Amino acid sequence: MIKEKQIRIPGPDHPITIEPSGKRIIVSIAGRVIADTREALTLSEATYPAVLYIPRKDADMSLLERTDHATYCPYKGDCSYYSIPIGGERSVNAVWTYEAPYDAVASIAGHLAFYRDRVDLVEEQT
Repeated sequence: MIKEKQIRIPGPDHPITIEPSGKRIIVSIAGRVIADTREALTLSEATYPAVLYIPRKDADMSLLERTDHATYCPYKGDCSYYSIPIGGERSVNAVWTYEAPYDAVASIAGHLAFYRDRVDLVEEQT
């Protein structure tokens, strides 16, 4: 029996906000810039640390390799992952994306997020 995926709507008990970061974000690894943008979004969810979502158009997708890894969030939807081969073992599944996020977080479609401990630098400049 296949279990239905539960869909939850953000609210007072589990708030999610998405706002422009207002900063230039540069992500690099092994001396290569993976992403450089002034259009990042900051997603704040409940008590979790804020996450930067970077537009795909501002990332060098040729440096990323899609993996079979997948997860599910009842607030955001199905999540896909990419590795960064030039980063070696620690950069496996270092990038995640919600390609068809739920309506409540629709603005993160077409964006990527990076695990900060799996890249060399996530620099925020004003």
